[in-house]
Amino acid sequence: MIMSTPEAFSSSFSDAQALIKKLIDALNLRVIGQADLKRRLVLALITREHLLLEGVPGLAKTRSIKALAEALELDFKRVQFTPDLLPADLVGTEVYRPEKGSFEVRKGPVFTNLLLADEINRAPAKVQSALLETMQERQVTIGHETFKLSEPFLVLATQNPIEQEGTYPLPEAQVDRFLMKVIVRYPEAKEEEQMLSLLQHNDEQGKQAVAHVADLDLLHQTWRNIYVDEKIKSYIVDLVRATRTPQEFNLNFQSKIEIGASPRASISLFRAAAADALLTGSTYVTPQHVKNVAPDVLRHRLLLSYEAEAENLTADKIIATILETVKVP
Repeated sequence: MIMSTPEAFSSSFSDAQALIKKLIDALNLRVIGQADLKRRLVLALITREHLLLEGVPGLAKTRSIKALAEALELDFKRVQFTPDLLPADLVGTEVYRPEKGSFEVRKGPVFTNLLLADEINRAPAKVQSALLETMQERQVTIGHETFKLSEPFLVLATQNPIEQEGTYPLPEAQVDRFLMKVIVRYPEAKEEEQMLSLLQHNDEQGKQAVAHVADLDLLHQTWRNIYVDEKIKSYIVDLVRATRTPQEFNLNFQSKIEIGASPRASISLFRAAAADALLTGSTYVTPQHVKNVAPDVLRHRLLLSYEAEAENLTADKIIATILETVKVP
């Protein structure tokens, strides 16, 4: 839906800003610190895209996701990914009913609004592939039937970066379907002290819903009407192309990047930058909005060579250099 008049957009923009503030305030009541994580979760809701959260255990990743679901009364399910998990454990299966003499579909936990795929890299590739259809088409095929998933449907996956025993690398096709890979870091000392103080208070605080699932349409439609200039679009394309043909931008990364970011990265950067503009109270996208989201959008889409690994050259370092080098409009 395109806003018919500037006045209509202005009104919806103000309402969207108020709703965003309610959501952030509700998350602040339940989770101390982790401001970047909270903003990324709201950004995922705005764009209706999936997030991959990477961080050591105990950084409030699960708590933040649950708090977001409670703030909007969204249906929430958590699946603990393990090596013995089967695709049917995720999407569902057909169950034979002897009394009826027929098969009946039993739907899996993907039939929800927010799916927490906890420690997603602990399940093998056959389980990961079961998520591809759900993440891209928002549907599930069980037997001969195809079922549409609820709106919104978001996969919010977590993985532990330090524990590699018993884990599997995620397929590139699946990783590319995550809008962002968010690095969740340790809290500040004062924030950690506040956590201890929170233990002495009622944990029910902040569990009340501040909005409903229907209100998300306002965020989504307002986001779709954020203005993006043609120069910003060209800038986004240049950033992504710099990961594929760095020599065109005077970058000496030819031997460091084995596979650059796909066109889905350009789309994701466009979407995320517009959402960041909405989050920061802007009706249009600036180069800074693009820079704000570029590391999270691109870091999981670069496949580095052995030479880069030998030189301890990370995706984040490459992205930082690209952002410093590519001409800003």
